Amino acid sequence: MKPTSHSEVMVQRYQGVTEPPQQQIDQVAVEEPLEIRVGGQSVAITMRTPGNDRELAAGFLLSEGILRKPDEIIEIAHCLVGESAATGNILNVFLNPDLEFDLKKLTRHTFASSSCGICGKATIESLRQVFPPCSTPTSFDLKILPTLPPQMREAQSGFAQTGGLHAAALFSFDGELRALFEDVGRHNAVDKILGHALLAGWLPLQDHILLVSGRSSFEMVQKAWAGGISVLASISAPSSLAVDLAHEANLLLIGFLRGNNFNSYSPKPR
Repeated sequence: MKPTSHSEVMVQRYQGVTEPPQQQIDQVAVEEPLEIRVGGQSVAITMRTPGNDRELAAGFLLSEGILRKPDEIIEIAHCLVGESAATGNILNVFLNPDLEFDLKKLTRHTFASSSCGICGKATIESLRQVFPPCSTPTSFDLKILPTLPPQMREAQSGFAQTGGLHAAALFSFDGELRALFEDVGRHNAVDKILGHALLAGWLPLQDHILLVSGRSSFEMVQKAWAGGISVLASISAPSSLAVDLAHEANLLLIGFLRGNNFNSYSPKPR
């Protein structure tokens, strides 16, 4: 069965509190658990919007420092045994046997809600991965930034139906929309972007802008850094840890991108 990002529910719609409600069908965003396994071993359970699960799993492993290249993956497949055959909510990733990695270093060992991708991390220090600093953009023009949110919003078909999905969009430096994914979880949408880029052989993404529909958290910067993305922009605010990590990563962090206005939290002038 093809996954869907929305589901129909019956609602009582009020047009003011003095008028009787009207019973109508409404669309809500679908949220279901996905268990990610590596070689049959469970490493993460995250609440996500079904669809693009391969990209989500690949992006998750990339941002955790396990993967670097698409040829490190032998296969990504849904588990088709028992109940999972019907739900499609268990995904198994088989990696090249020559790839050396430590599954104990994976950071999402406990349940991760759709609003927080770093639940289960013992300390902030355990989040930090060893990635090279992002390359400083050589041809990036700040004037391109205000053109990005309207493109993202127009492409958010799931949000248009439900009003309940986050989006992550990848743009080239000339403002071309290269990929967009939606999910109930902000971190999942970004993982889907990273996984798509990994599987397509686009990495590193130093000449790209990642735009997220929500705020920029520590983990959003971590994931952008893992993909080599040198510019991360958001419609909302960054956190203090996101700013600190952006400085460490040499990543240009943009916040409150609304209309022609935005804030730059760059570690140095660009």
